[in-house]
Amino acid sequence: MPFPRPRRLKPAGRPLKKPMQVERINLFRITLPFQKKYAISKEERRSLTRIVVEVAANQGNLKGHGEGIPIESVTGETPETVIRDLTSFACESFFPSRLTEVSQIWNFVDRLPQGKEHHAALCALEMALLDALGKEERRSLGAYLPQQFATPYVHYGATIPLGDRSWVAQLCGMIRHIGIRHVRIKMGLDFEQNRTALETVREVFGSDCVQRVDPNGVWNLELGLRHLPLLAEHGVAILEEPMPRTEPGFSEFAEAARARGLTLMACESAAALDEVKAILQEGQYRMFNVKLCRSGGFRRTLKIIDHLREKGIPFQIGCTMGEAGLLSAAGRALALVCSDAVTYDGSYDRFMLEENLIENDVTFGPAGKAGPLGGHGLGVTVQSETLARLSDFSTTLLVR
Repeated sequence: MPFPRPRRLKPAGRPLKKPMQVERINLFRITLPFQKKYAISKEERRSLTRIVVEVAANQGNLKGHGEGIPIESVTGETPETVIRDLTSFACESFFPSRLTEVSQIWNFVDRLPQGKEHHAALCALEMALLDALGKEERRSLGAYLPQQFATPYVHYGATIPLGDRSWVAQLCGMIRHIGIRHVRIKMGLDFEQNRTALETVREVFGSDCVQRVDPNGVWNLELGLRHLPLLAEHGVAILEEPMPRTEPGFSEFAEAARARGLTLMACESAAALDEVKAILQEGQYRMFNVKLCRSGGFRRTLKIIDHLREKGIPFQIGCTMGEAGLLSAAGRALALVCSDAVTYDGSYDRFMLEENLIENDVTFGPAGKAGPLGGHGLGVTVQSETLARLSDFSTTLLVR
């Protein structure tokens, strides 16, 4: 898919003459229900819990917001550990409570623990600080990000979860009607169900579709090898983390997949930069699915992307299942500085959630096209009353 030439935004502004004073951090635990059940190989979900961070500054007259979704099976995080981490981060002596420039946020992030077990907390807090600073400086969050690969818009793809033929056909019809031609097909342990999904996609799209397959790591060597002729027959381009890297025979499978023209893409096993480097050294995966929340926010995610660029390794901008408006807006800002990404997932809000955290609709448009949201910070509106109503637990941290 062709993209316009990268554009350059204005660089981040001069330091504020008067510091932005952060006084409180409000935390909300919020579970948002999905419109329909969402099934992947590992689980079936009807809702997802997230932690929302609200940074209150300048005597409460300025607020910034962030969202983090803990996925225990990937980073080991739970809502409880995220709240614990945020409480700890806010107490650090180097917390940037008097903000004058964005470099203070980056320096703060760099001094925090490097483990992926803190990433959802870090993503939410970093996002809230950037949102607040952007509002204070009357700048978009995207203006604080590197602009070498900026683009005015991107096209998002769509995900097809596990389901029977009629459900997959209905969903494919809707995706085709919207004009999206990049699809990610979830698969599981049932070979015949997987075959049916591919056949249904072909019936609806014909050859006018770029297909990615994602078993979420549940295949073994035997099942993986059995799928290779099927994937090749249907023209699948990318196979996302079909099995654990430690699975006996994985190297054999990777070699067989490459021989059939498949690109293997790492996902859940690549949450942190050290994991990415280890995977690259092994040489089996030739592409990466990079996700903002899973990788700890903008600072750490962009370090991963920079490393992949240096190595000439392709990547896609992904999203965490069930993202609400704050993460969708942040993911948009990231996508718009990654014109070199192979494809993009995210901004599914209107199609996924029964209720959102924000007042804006940030869902992509026809053909998955999406551009800047406008406004300052994240470019979305959040009401504290909405967060309080939706939360089943909240607490306030006082900042020294």
